[in-house]
Amino acid sequence: MSTEPARESRPTARTRAGAPAPAVPLPGTGAVLEARPARLRVRYVRLFGGHVSLITVLLLAAAEAWAGPLGARSAVIALALAAGVAAMGLYQRNFREGWLGAATRAAAGLGLGALGLGLVYYAVPALEIGRGILAIALGLSLPATLALRAVYFGLLDERALCRRVLVVGAGERAATLKRLRRRADRRGFEIVAYVSVGGENRIGADAPVLPHDRPLARIVRRYGIDEVVVAVDERRGGGLPIHELLDCRLGGVQVLDLATFFERETGRIKLETLSPSWLVFEDGFRQGWLRARAKRAFDVAVSLALLALASPLMLLAALAIRLDSPGPVLFRQVRVGQHGRPFELLKFRSMRADAEADGRPRWASRDDPRITRVGRLLRKARIDELPQLVNVLRGEMSFVGPRPERPEFVRELAARIPYYNERHRVKPGITGWAQICYGYTDSERDAREKLEYDLYYVKNYSLLFDLYVILRTVEVVLWGRGAH
Repeated sequence: MSTEPARESRPTARTRAGAPAPAVPLPGTGAVLEARPARLRVRYVRLFGGHVSLITVLLLAAAEAWAGPLGARSAVIALALAAGVAAMGLYQRNFREGWLGAATRAAAGLGLGALGLGLVYYAVPALEIGRGILAIALGLSLPATLALRAVYFGLLDERALCRRVLVVGAGERAATLKRLRRRADRRGFEIVAYVSVGGENRIGADAPVLPHDRPLARIVRRYGIDEVVVAVDERRGGGLPIHELLDCRLGGVQVLDLATFFERETGRIKLETLSPSWLVFEDGFRQGWLRARAKRAFDVAVSLALLALASPLMLLAALAIRLDSPGPVLFRQVRVGQHGRPFELLKFRSMRADAEADGRPRWASRDDPRITRVGRLLRKARIDELPQLVNVLRGEMSFVGPRPERPEFVRELAARIPYYNERHRVKPGITGWAQICYGYTDSERDAREKLEYDLYYVKNYSLLFDLYVILRTVEVVLWGRGAH
């Protein structure tokens, strides 16, 4: 049996982050772990600095050719635009969207940076530039941002930006980490090992499991751990090594609960890791008066603008429905709104008028035979949802939020799925985080997974998040994903 050396070398500032790491045998197994010193995330700093430098150079060249020298003002523009892009998460290694999603998020980040520039110019008028050069800056920055990100992350090793994670626990809760299916969900971290607490081990022979025979802080130093994830099945009766976790936290290593870790990495709140105490004490779920008023103003402004732009299209859709099949143009159906209050949802009719002649509610399914020819086109382009702008103006819905369900389905799902009614804490939406991440639901299993995205939205919603969801919705509509 292999054993570790008695002495453990502490990482020093002179250790190179990219140097080959010595192999460390895993006690009691034939596996070998890689011991590495904890690393600063200097690569993110380099990416940000490279982004600022690239935009600055492009601006200086463009200004020299068309608008005259900018001098230090170009650096101010570049800093603001790069900060906006960073705020939209485009530097994250576990970025899930494709090139169109990256372009959407980059455009939103550049817009956010332009708003920041407006505040800077208001505070320091001497830094202000003309609208023409700002338009040039935005036009150059979008392709430069996408190209820089593609080249930078393409040249790096896949593990170069991964956080090294130690999981405290090796039972059923810890095993959920192995069931992450999407590669994008696992791209931002590397599980170095699991620490078996109380003798639990349901991880399997293919995963490195360490015995809890020494303080966690020593394990963290030995293997260069960046984060500790707490996934102990039984926390009562001394099952949670709280003092050792505190040592890690005070030593500068981030300590996360399993539910919080899942939330950050996957963009949803896993029901199997959830507890009522987490919902009570975790940051988020803020429903303040000011936040509600700002969201309402945003909803009204967006809905009025879209109604003005889409009214010709809505008239054509109404005419096509009338010519295609008998029945009313608008479809009215009772749905469950905020705080469980029912309301009448409006849609363009996309199914036959006798779709539920027997009075039994049914899930809409892929290639549903009840959908009309025109209805299939309306659903694919999401045009059938446009009358819900009236629901938004009435205050029954928001533009972004969980999708409203029928009372019959809500009663059934709430009885079987824990925390299902928590999605009704906010107003339902025309589009939402769950819709762009998961699409339509036609089963209880789908409803359960979609609820995890809805809970993430309820916990984290903000105007910036709403804007991002709207931009992603445009991508979904253009590519027809999730419509049936």
